[in-house]
Amino acid sequence: LSRDFDGLRAVDGVDLDIDTGEVRALIGPNGAGKTTLVGMIAGRIAPDAGHVTFDGQDITRLPAHRRMRLGMAYTFQITSVFAGLPVAENVALAARRQARGAALGRAVATALDRVGLRDRADEMAGDLAYGHQRLLEIAMGIAQRPRLLILDEPTQGLAEGEIAGFARLVRALAAETTILLIEHNMDVVMALADRITVMDAGRVLAEGTPAEIHANAAVQAAYLGGGGDAAAG
Repeated sequence: LSRDFDGLRAVDGVDLDIDTGEVRALIGPNGAGKTTLVGMIAGRIAPDAGHVTFDGQDITRLPAHRRMRLGMAYTFQITSVFAGLPVAENVALAARRQARGAALGRAVATALDRVGLRDRADEMAGDLAYGHQRLLEIAMGIAQRPRLLILDEPTQGLAEGEIAGFARLVRALAAETTILLIEHNMDVVMALADRITVMDAGRVLAEGTPAEIHANAAVQAAYLGGGGDAAAG
């Protein structure tokens, strides 16, 4: 996949294959092209070149809502909850393609339980702290029962204890769905990912297991900073 913005090559010929049931992490420094790549996978950005295949079907020309019906769910780097609706209603809107009636209520309750927001079901989504809005977004994704769940910076704004809970959630979800995780917290990435793809300047710099990526000299130089903290966007 490739994509230019005003003459700037944001993504430059990236090939990415994700296996069914895999937790794949996508990392890289600010401006590496991660969010643009994921936007093309999810159907929110049209590629200038290349194609997207999902379960053997070419979906390059399908809009985002059609890809959702095929089983993709994408949580945004910036929260996209309905601030003027209660927490439970946000999840219900996401789940209505999968459930109706009593089954819908059960799906909402289950999703909120899994992210730890069951006791906030009646609160207005816009009144939640930022980190809890991120968790609500994840609940909305889970409620769609996706075959591919794309999580874009899901731990941003979460407290340390909430990050630990998120890690437990991803481990549980990995038994049910394929996960593409765009994440800046390297402890989370190293603990959760089966494989890691590292992007830099719009291209794939390296790909491998967490151990292989941690030992990769090019990754250390471009992103990990020789083992220090790294910021990603």
